[in-house]
Amino acid sequence: MTPILHTDRLVLREFQADDFEPYAAFWQSEASRMIGGPCSRADAWRRMAMYAGHRVLRGYGIWAVAPRAGGPIIGQAGLWFPEAWPEPEIHWAIFPAHQGQGFATEAAREIRRHARDELGFTRLVSCIEPANTASVKLALRLGAVREGSASLPPRVMDIYRHDMGF
Repeated sequence: MTPILHTDRLVLREFQADDFEPYAAFWQSEASRMIGGPCSRADAWRRMAMYAGHRVLRGYGIWAVAPRAGGPIIGQAGLWFPEAWPEPEIHWAIFPAHQGQGFATEAAREIRRHARDELGFTRLVSCIEPANTASVKLALRLGAVREGSASLPPRVMDIYRHDMGF
């Protein structure tokens, strides 16, 4: 059973079939470049399915981010720890039309709280491409500290450690 998380403005929930159109549009766009895109509709579908499988295998994963007031999803965020990743990660990606409104910050804070208080995590990182200045600023705003970089093929990413004591 996937927990549903709520913030003042957001609902973090499982992906649903109805989420696919906005999700695929994001993954087909250049806006997904910093997190491994762009990709085809078929590959976007596989990503959505992969997130569902990750949750089954790890017991946690990526949520669809939806406005609490209703409407289509506006991004994805959650906990991510695929094979070869250095540690469990807080991940966020808000679709371009909804960026700059604090949604990623709001989602990340709730995810970090859930990871610590509900799942017992004591360590979390964010793996961020150095050119992704918006995500770097968010990680720093959350109190994360850059620890170095890691080769996460096909890219090298900077590793930001989150303080779980907040």
